[in-house]
Amino acid sequence: MADTSSFDYLLELSQRCRAQISGLPSARDKVVKSWSGVGFLVGGHYCVTAMDDIAEVLTEPAATRLPGVKNWVRGVANVRGRLLPLIDLTVFLGEVRTTEQRQRRVLVVEQGDIYIGLIVDDVFGMQHFSVDSYSRNTAASGHSLASYVQGSYLQNDRSWALFRPNQLINDSNFYTVAA
Repeated sequence: MADTSSFDYLLELSQRCRAQISGLPSARDKVVKSWSGVGFLVGGHYCVTAMDDIAEVLTEPAATRLPGVKNWVRGVANVRGRLLPLIDLTVFLGEVRTTEQRQRRVLVVEQGDIYIGLIVDDVFGMQHFSVDSYSRNTAASGHSLASYVQGSYLQNDRSWALFRPNQLINDSNFYTVAA
């Protein structure tokens, strides 16, 4: 290296790098666009919702029952000094609960003044889907979940219903909690 200048060394290094670049993918290669969301199970249906729709995921906290409410209102829980109404989404949809409490999770939805916890059967974490696997059709059609679903994604022969918490929050039946 003593015989070559710094510029010549950089030029040689650049040429060696370009010679090795043939094995790398190029920008012309097809890039698969993907969509990511939080996957969960409710009433035997695999669902996914946008990460922006969920403020956090919790284990099911202890709740104080409320008198005179429907059975799908589990009560309220104190979560970091805030009262979080807990709604059992499986029971709200008319399904029979089949999971143990230790497996259940709470999806916290916070939109404006709305702050609620939706109890689901299980949460699978982030799920990634090819945008090409999206379909407006859903396996939940004809089911009470269908009112809150907007299409589905297909992954490994499993259909994941695209759950929209906004549609649930805007449903007047959701606020009819008196027994």
